Amino acid sequence: MLRQPRSTQRRTPYVPDDEPRLVARMVELACQYGRYGYRRITAMLRSEGWKVNHKRVERLWRREGLKVPAQQPKRGRLWLHDGSCVRLRPTHRDHVWAYDFVQDRTHDGRVLRMLVLVDEYTRECLAIDVARWMTSEDVLERLTFLFVTRGVPEHIRSDNGSEFTARAVQQWLAKMGVKTLFIEPGSPWENGYCESFNGKLRDELLDREIFYTLLEAKVLIERWRRHYNTVRPHSSLGYRPPAPEAIAWSPPAAADAALGAPPQTSPGALPQDPGFFPSAKNQGSNLDQQTLTLDLVP
Repeated sequence: MLRQPRSTQRRTPYVPDDEPRLVARMVELACQYGRYGYRRITAMLRSEGWKVNHKRVERLWRREGLKVPAQQPKRGRLWLHDGSCVRLRPTHRDHVWAYDFVQDRTHDGRVLRMLVLVDEYTRECLAIDVARWMTSEDVLERLTFLFVTRGVPEHIRSDNGSEFTARAVQQWLAKMGVKTLFIEPGSPWENGYCESFNGKLRDELLDREIFYTLLEAKVLIERWRRHYNTVRPHSSLGYRPPAPEAIAWSPPAAADAALGAPPQTSPGALPQDPGFFPSAKNQGSNLDQQTLTLDLVP
């Protein structure tokens, strides 16, 4: 009736009221975690309470010109003649641990070595020790601490580095009942879980930070490890973190003192080693000016 062609008619686009805030938060997360794609950003938005799906986030992601991180190249596996994979598949928590060394440098060119331990089933990073150099004694020290505080795994996987194949390490693991799984030389894909974690560590932290001192490297790497375990969505876990923090009931401070329990740490603070409390008032420690002995609190 108005004699206007259909091509000139436009429907007014509907823009939800929360879209500007959603886009601002999405861009903020993309700037903070530059190597995350829209799916992982969607999971983080949902964890914050946003009711969005990945299709809406992808549309806004492309509209804002954000770039999806490049995919890693595919790698083959080592197979036996019967079609089964050589690598032992983890089936439950603490079934198979894996550890490896990662190397980086501080700003002055000096070497940094990192001992990385992961649980292959839960994808949790158990520890990242940072030092200028490490020996088999450092490996034993870290394993001892984890065995006491977390438990003893059934298997532990590694490459054929001298720190892992040392006779002292092998004898100690045998006494603890832990079976060792050594990968074939030149086949890092057999230690795929640990290698995948090492790639994330280097991609999201080591390639983005300049470490000026050893202490700065320890603090930043430990902070990233805690973020990886408690906040960062993991795609193979349904975009849930490996070890999310839970709010647990804690007894009053007076009861803690009476029971000899360790003091409560504030959120974000680095955890203290079990059984070591730098106060002579705690029943779990025995401190002296000349010597220091550590007792585990039962």
